[in-house]
Amino acid sequence: MLEELASAVLTNDLPAQGLRAGDIGTVVMVHQAGQGYTVEFMTLNGETLAVVTLTAAQVRPIHANEIAHVRAVLPA
Repeated sequence: MLEELASAVLTNDLPAQGLRAGDIGTVVMVHQAGQGYTVEFMTLNGETLAVVTLTAAQVRPIHANEIAHVRAVLPA
């Protein structure tokens, strides 16, 4: 289970929100003992791209042997 303020990795693309699998967000709310999460996705300069509520299957914790990757976000 992820906890509030933990980093979370998106496991599938969310085209309507401009998000891709592998994007990293911050859990801002845990729902029903970890069955779902509200996650905020931001640019590196702090601009919020999306705040979405996801099922537990749509996010996962970051693993210690992973490396972050940067991509540009297209303007809305």
